[in-house]
Amino acid sequence: MSSRSDPVEEAAPEDRDLYDIATWEERTSLDGLSVAVYWLITRLTKFLVLFTALLILLTILASFGFGLVFDPVVAGLVALSAIPAFGLAAYVYVSDVTTSEPLSLLVATFLLSVLTATFAAVLNSLTQPFFQPLGYLGLVLFFFLIVGPVEETVKLLAVRLYAYTDERFDAVIDGAVYGAIAGLGFVVIENFVYIAGNIDIDELRLGASALGAGDGIAAIRALAGPGHVVYSAFAGYYLGLAKFNPDHRGPIIVKGLLIAAAIHALYNSLVGPATTAISSLTGLPLVPALFVFVLGFQGFFGYLLLVKIWRYREAYLSTRPESVDPSTERSDVDEPN
Repeated sequence: MSSRSDPVEEAAPEDRDLYDIATWEERTSLDGLSVAVYWLITRLTKFLVLFTALLILLTILASFGFGLVFDPVVAGLVALSAIPAFGLAAYVYVSDVTTSEPLSLLVATFLLSVLTATFAAVLNSLTQPFFQPLGYLGLVLFFFLIVGPVEETVKLLAVRLYAYTDERFDAVIDGAVYGAIAGLGFVVIENFVYIAGNIDIDELRLGASALGAGDGIAAIRALAGPGHVVYSAFAGYYLGLAKFNPDHRGPIIVKGLLIAAAIHALYNSLVGPATTAISSLTGLPLVPALFVFVLGFQGFFGYLLLVKIWRYREAYLSTRPESVDPSTERSDVDEPN
């Protein structure tokens, strides 16, 4: 919001009433109705977004069978696949040197990310056929023009819909925390869809060999998980920066999304060729070669994310009175608004 005033407001005496001339506040019944209608429109818009996302999610789950949602084997494999992403998200959370984020906002962001991820699933599926005739070049374009921007946007939307508007989102670094949680939610639903669509659950229950195959798929999916946390934590950090720099909110949010989408698309574009190259050069099997690539790529950008978080921490501590121990300011109590 700009701090500039209308010329009339700037020149008029402080005691002059400029209501409905150059300033505005709620006074009349019509004003009150306008406020109420605006409130209703914004809430209905959020409701429609979430309702649509829920319908898509239910449709996806129904295509696999709702029983899989509660199947202990699937739940175990999904949990296994999400462990690295959870660990990284937890580290981002504890790195927040300001007040701890309330559990209600963390859980809400996680659940909203599970919902908004469905938009990415639909858009990716609808647009991918247009890029397939171009071969690998089309795949790269698909990653940079669709997958990266869309998936990072829907994850950031999960933060923007609720946590961002809460007064407890009171520091730039909070954006990275909620962004990381949104990435974790995306990982869980994406891995569930992948595991449910690629594993025969009946075979998994037959013997150790089938279960080993399931564990292998879960382990491979686990390699992609931390990346989603890193990407959306970057975007979330800039969302937090935008909240406290409202005059430049739009460009700041776009910058965060561009960074996140570019890293995301670069990973998707390189993971196949780089894994093959590493395997050919070192003689490693494809899975260990994939691990080497993921460790190097995600480790590098994860380090850059942590550097940004550490810089914020250093700046925060340098502005605090020496007598204040920042650890005493953290609180895990979920305080009401």
